[in-house]
Amino acid sequence: MTSWPDQRILDLFGINLPIIQAPMAGATTVDMVIATTRAGGLGSLPSAQLNVDGLRQALVEIRGSTKAPVNVNFFSHRSPPIDAASQARWRAMLASYYIEAELDPAIPAAIAGRAPFDAAFCEVVEEFRPEVVSFHFGLPEQALVQRVKATGAKIISSATTVAEAIWLEANGADAVIAMGFEAGGHRGNFLSDDMTTQVGTMALVPQVVDAVRVPVIAAGGIADGRGVAAALMLGASAVQVGTAYLFCPEARIPDVHRSAIEASRDDSTAITNVFTGRPARGVVNRLMREIGPLSVDAPAFPTAGGALAPIRAKAEAASRDDFTSLWSGQGARLAPRMGAEELTRELYQSAINVLSQKSV
Repeated sequence: MTSWPDQRILDLFGINLPIIQAPMAGATTVDMVIATTRAGGLGSLPSAQLNVDGLRQALVEIRGSTKAPVNVNFFSHRSPPIDAASQARWRAMLASYYIEAELDPAIPAAIAGRAPFDAAFCEVVEEFRPEVVSFHFGLPEQALVQRVKATGAKIISSATTVAEAIWLEANGADAVIAMGFEAGGHRGNFLSDDMTTQVGTMALVPQVVDAVRVPVIAAGGIADGRGVAAALMLGASAVQVGTAYLFCPEARIPDVHRSAIEASRDDSTAITNVFTGRPARGVVNRLMREIGPLSVDAPAFPTAGGALAPIRAKAEAASRDDFTSLWSGQGARLAPRMGAEELTRELYQSAINVLSQKSV
């Protein structure tokens, strides 16, 4: 076997390899996106922590370096109203950590931002016309979805259950990312907040494939060629890989984060909401052990992180990961250690090798 048997995603996005680099807010860089596209995969630029000007600047850099298709990713959550009582309870829970760090628990908290997709972001999409626009936490309002489609962009979003996949297809998604429970970072759930019923990749992907007509992209625990090959056998047309790209030199993560994922085992991670207010998978650390991993006191997404910023900065300066969100999937140990361009090619070629050996 020398070529990928399922061409649907390749044709839909205009890419050469069925490898999508996951858009990891805070970790993905322009260099990572460019390197992935250079290999023939789909580089993904996260915008959740960018403002409109920052997104525009990043796209100018990308378009100046490559004409290959790119994916621009947005969050589609609803910004919560200000809840002073919730914030006060959260600050009270963190007060002892402030005192330990010799910080005043009453100092004003920074505003933790994750900007949802809106008309201003949509104008940037209309200006740069990326080939793919992806969303997390469902889809934005239909008027915005239709504006994105009018640019010619293909729309994809994450589903953590079959019901979410069906909803995405019915509401305009051109392909669905089946995000298994093994995946690192924020869960893409939007129809249910119940983490006890989330589905693993092996069970989720084939059921989503059976339930929708659009192509399916597998995500969650895929970090080497075996995982890519398995996704194809489950019916996926492509894969989205995140954690493996965190080991690339193009990734921008704190040293404590890199050290944590280097030492991570299969059972080192857990789902937590204490860093942002929304469930996400990361390496277990002190904060997760002592007040989480899932806490009813964490303020609504994305506001929980503001109060953590001062104690996180103090801890990281001392090379401690106590208050850092150490996002990682369960397959970190499987990931090759190489640059993003080489990793993209390696994931594909090793998958082809696995499939070739099994077909003999």
